[in-house]
Amino acid sequence: MIPPADMVLFATVVREESFTRAALKLGITKQTISERIRHLEERLGVRLLERTTRRLRVTGAGVTYSERCAAIAALIDEANSEVQQGQADPTGLIRVSSPVTYGRHYLTPVISTFLARYPQVQVELVLADRRVHLIEEGLDVAIHIGPLNDSSLVARKLGEGAVRFVASPRFLAKHGTPDARELRSARCIGFSPFETWEAEGVKSRIDPVLIVNDSELACEAAIAGVGIARVPDILSQEAVRGGKLKVLFGPKPAMLRAIHVVYPSRLNLPNKVRLFVDALATLAEPEPRSVRKRR
Repeated sequence: MIPPADMVLFATVVREESFTRAALKLGITKQTISERIRHLEERLGVRLLERTTRRLRVTGAGVTYSERCAAIAALIDEANSEVQQGQADPTGLIRVSSPVTYGRHYLTPVISTFLARYPQVQVELVLADRRVHLIEEGLDVAIHIGPLNDSSLVARKLGEGAVRFVASPRFLAKHGTPDARELRSARCIGFSPFETWEAEGVKSRIDPVLIVNDSELACEAAIAGVGIARVPDILSQEAVRGGKLKVLFGPKPAMLRAIHVVYPSRLNLPNKVRLFVDALATLAEPEPRSVRKRR
């Protein structure tokens, strides 16, 4: 087997177009390079270089072989760089954006574990229920829930969050349990004056009796008996288990929303950011904190 080091050496000679310059680049003597190239040609049984007193000429076989050797050299450099980055302790600030509910209920244990493992890193968590602009706002990564609409970003899926219709037992005892066709006339808690909800394949335009701008408020209002709410499992599961809320319209979620971590580019990605993304990617689908504590 031909040593990869000799293949890298040959690629360097071709790139530098000189034994002398290659020797300086590799930190060895010109004579050593000449001997190793000769041994390489002998083992391959083919002439790679034509030597004259003034210059080197790469043969046809040498051109093809040098391209392969250059690719191998690049892979070796990449592997070495990756290992070196992996061994280096990350330092500095990571700016992270997340929707409010997800950040409050799901990111705290992840960030806590990450900071304990890498004490020289700082994390700034920005909670915002809006589409953020990573580069313009100086953010390193962002949690994105729902469809992705920016193809310039690198996205890594973390899981899916279920959203269900819920109402309190007190509300249902007073107003009855509606079927999907009756949702249009039911008392509902929404996020805008007019919304379209879909249950069991039936689409209904609703006029909420209460309009809020926060999912946690919607869940709390449902528990208080105000009406039917459409909220993420991450907020309602504990109340459902405790009998404070009931799931309506069967076990199938009203919708599933994809959860991704997004960042600008894989190219020259800082080690601290890569490690943080890896930490996020070890998570399963969102669960309330109380569920994780009981495990």
